[in-house]
Amino acid sequence: MELPVLNAEPAVKKGGCSASSCGSTDDQMNHLPDHIREKVQNHPCYSEDAHHYFARMHVAVAPACNIQCHYCNRKYDCANESRPGVVSELYTPEQAVRKVKAVAATIPQMTVLGIAGPGDPLANPERTFATFRMLSEQAPDIKLCVSTNGLALPESVEELSKHNIDHVTITINTVDPDIGAEIYPWVFWKNQRIKGRAGAEILIEQQQRGLEMLSERGILTKINSVMIPGINDKHLVEVSKIVKGKGAFLHNVMPLIAEAEHGTFYGVMGQRGPNAEELQELQDACAGDMNMMRHCRQCRADAVGLLGEDRGAEFTLDKIEAMDIDYEEAMKKRQAIQSAILEEMTAKRVEKQETLVQLQVESAALDTPPALFAVATQGQGVINQHFGHAKEFLIYEASPQGVRFIMHRKVEQYCSGDDTCGEAESALDLSIRTLKDCAAVLCSKIGYGPWEKLEEAGIIPNGEHAMEAIEPAVMAVYKELAESGRLVDKKREAMRAVG
Repeated sequence: MELPVLNAEPAVKKGGCSASSCGSTDDQMNHLPDHIREKVQNHPCYSEDAHHYFARMHVAVAPACNIQCHYCNRKYDCANESRPGVVSELYTPEQAVRKVKAVAATIPQMTVLGIAGPGDPLANPERTFATFRMLSEQAPDIKLCVSTNGLALPESVEELSKHNIDHVTITINTVDPDIGAEIYPWVFWKNQRIKGRAGAEILIEQQQRGLEMLSERGILTKINSVMIPGINDKHLVEVSKIVKGKGAFLHNVMPLIAEAEHGTFYGVMGQRGPNAEELQELQDACAGDMNMMRHCRQCRADAVGLLGEDRGAEFTLDKIEAMDIDYEEAMKKRQAIQSAILEEMTAKRVEKQETLVQLQVESAALDTPPALFAVATQGQGVINQHFGHAKEFLIYEASPQGVRFIMHRKVEQYCSGDDTCGEAESALDLSIRTLKDCAAVLCSKIGYGPWEKLEEAGIIPNGEHAMEAIEPAVMAVYKELAESGRLVDKKREAMRAVG
């Protein structure tokens, strides 16, 4: 099997990065003890570096939920829909284990199995722990993770610690019961449905207690928070401080998904989600107290593959039943391939860091503002995608102090590779609006039509860095634009337009 060209993600730090630390997520994690760094180096949800090269999967074995959230509706499923709680098939533990082994044998870079729904895994303890027990025995090389709302977490911690489970995600949207009452209409607690503030108070207490118990046992904990404008957006900075103080490893602030067609309470009532600028501002505010996860794709509860892709259709029940899997043999191949990836990651990280440091030294004297750059990539940390084929762009911020990853932005694919591309004008216009605050777009190729449209919108198209590592290429383009006087301060331009 051909191995991908590897590369590292930049550290996410408030206000850019310093000369000694710019460019690599591993720099952010160098302060960690070796045993913790080893746990996250190939975990795509806990490491920005790893998410380019290692895959994850979720199995849907947990249908019931013990709370109701105003942003959740698990009734609808569309194959093109990527949001938590959505699944196409529900599995028994035995079926789930067979699927995991089939995926691991087919995708050797798959390192992590998570149970995230479609309900709450710990509200379905028998199904969840039966799956974990079998996987611990039959696929001991796979990391096991669980995502939970935390209501049933304290009584589950001992059982979690018995298995090969050293990563837990808790969704904590507030530590204030009054705010919680606006998010959770009820919780199901001790065989009773408890509504409003009283229910939110119980949930918050259980979440905080569970987090402390996990930290005491050395289980890495990531906190997910949904940013809901006007409800908890100003409050999440306080949440970040509190969960860090109780031992959380990583904070993932996600935008509310509230399209009316999903049928959620917030969607029907017209509650808006945050725009990109609001999300970045909040993430930066939280980053002063906590490592931030910015590469989350808000995955389905049955997602398979790299973050940002879904190969679930390849592993439906009927297809996995027909597969002949020799997992012992597959495990040997998996170990060899994953070891090679980690070795190459180390070598490429050093090479990239040297280039970044040199570019940063050359740019240090530039008196230019930070700028955003959009990157089209299919993964592996390089610029390797045609502009028209992109379904999302990775957004980076460059400044004289370095480069940092900001977020990903989804777009409609402009070109499907046939003669209809020229008819997709509305999709192209939407992509350009999505990238309106970016100084340039870096991609492997781009057609004349979108090139002209981007230039008209004040966004510089760039196809000169195909197959190059993302961060050095972004820094090089930033330096070039700054030195040539073509770098426009988009924020100042927007403020003038409003004024």
